[in-house]
Amino acid sequence: MPGLNFELGSYSELFMLLAAGTYTVAFIAFAWDLAKSSATLRAIDERAARQQGKATVTVAAKQLVGAGAPAAPSSGTGSASGTTAVTADSSMRYSGERRAPARVAVALTILAALIHGAGVISRGFAAGRVPWGNMYEFLTTGAWLVAVVFLLVLLRRDLRFVGTFVMALVIIMLVAASVAFWTPVGHLVPALQSYWLVIHVSIAVLSSALFTLTFSMSVLQLLQSRREGQLALGRDDKLMFMRLVPDALSLENFSYRINTIAFVGWTFTLMFGAIWAEKAWGRFWGWDTKEVWTFVIWVVYAGYLHARATRGWTGTRAAWLSIVGYLCVVFNFTIVNQYFNGLHSYSGL
Repeated sequence: MPGLNFELGSYSELFMLLAAGTYTVAFIAFAWDLAKSSATLRAIDERAARQQGKATVTVAAKQLVGAGAPAAPSSGTGSASGTTAVTADSSMRYSGERRAPARVAVALTILAALIHGAGVISRGFAAGRVPWGNMYEFLTTGAWLVAVVFLLVLLRRDLRFVGTFVMALVIIMLVAASVAFWTPVGHLVPALQSYWLVIHVSIAVLSSALFTLTFSMSVLQLLQSRREGQLALGRDDKLMFMRLVPDALSLENFSYRINTIAFVGWTFTLMFGAIWAEKAWGRFWGWDTKEVWTFVIWVVYAGYLHARATRGWTGTRAAWLSIVGYLCVVFNFTIVNQYFNGLHSYSGL
C-alpha cells in the first residue's frame, strides 16, 4: 500500500481554496453579464416606447389636420415587448454579439477549473489512489466535473445564461466539502480497495454532474415559463434578464436530452454497484439504505423520461420531476451518507 503524502494533501486543499475564490469571481462576472444585459434591454425598451409615443402623436396630428376634427387621445406608449416573450435563440447557438462580462466569466471559469483539477489530481497523488474514497473527495471531484461538463457544453451551445446558477452550485459544493465533509488524506477502507471503485463511482460522479446541469436548466425553465405566462396576459416584463435565456420549451428539450444521457450513466451506476456488491458481500442486492436510494433516483428519472416521452408530461410538470430527481440525488449523498448506518457508510466523517 503506497504511503500518504500529507504535504501534497495540504497543497490540494490550497488549490481547492483558490479554485473556490476564482469560481466566486466568475459567478460575479456571470451575474454582471445578466445585470448589464438587463439594463441594456430595458434602455432599448424605453427608447422604443418613446419613439412609439412620438409616432403616435405625429399620426394623431396629421389626422387632426386632414380631418379638421380633434383626434382621439393616445392610450399610452405601450410596452415594447407587447404580449410576446422575447427570448434568446432557441437553437442556443452563439450570435455575433460580444458580451464582455460573459467572456470574462467563461475565461475565469476555465482558470478555476484548471486550478480545481490540480487540486483533485494532487489529492489523488497524495493518497496514492483515485480521489473519491469519501464524501469530501466525492464532492470536490463532483464539483470539478460539473464545471468541466459546463465548459464542454459551451463549446457547442451558448449556455452562458446558466453560468450564474452553475457557478453557485459549484461554490456551494466546494464550501460544503471544506466545511462539513473535510477529511484528511487517508487510505481506503478494505471494502473500497477494488477496481470497481474506479468504475462505479466515476460513472456516478459524472452522472451527478449532468443532473446538476439539468437541475439548473429546469429552474430556469420554470422562471421562463412563468415569465411567458405573465407577458401573455399583457403584464410588464419583470425578469428582463430572462431575454438572454431561450424559451421554456427549448430549455426543456435540451434538459431532456442531457437527462437521457445522465440516466444511462446512472443505470450503469446501479448495475456496476450490484456487481461490486456481489463480489464484496456475496449478494447483488441487500436493501441497504444507499442501495434503496440509488434505486429511488433511478425510478424518479425513469418516470420523468417515460412520462415526458409517452404521457405528454411537458412544461412545468417535466421540470418539477427533473428537480425532484436532483433533490433525491442530494438527499442520497448528504442525509443517507451521514445519518443512515449501513454497508455503504464510507463518508470518512
